[in-house]
Amino acid sequence: MFDRIRTAALFGLHQATVAIGISLFPVAVFARKQLGINVPIGRLVETTGEVYEATEE
Repeated sequence: MFDRIRTAALFGLHQATVAIGISLFPVAVFARKQLGINVPIGRLVETTGEVYEATEE
């Protein structure tokens, strides 16, 4: 039972990071072009995706 709750919570967290990444994309592009700063949203999405996939197995 707790495995299902954990999997659902990780799936929700992953989906939330994807939504945040999509919504912050214009900010990330501006920060990279104008300020020379890389925003590590992609790394966060990849990490949550890997954790979610590891729990599915």
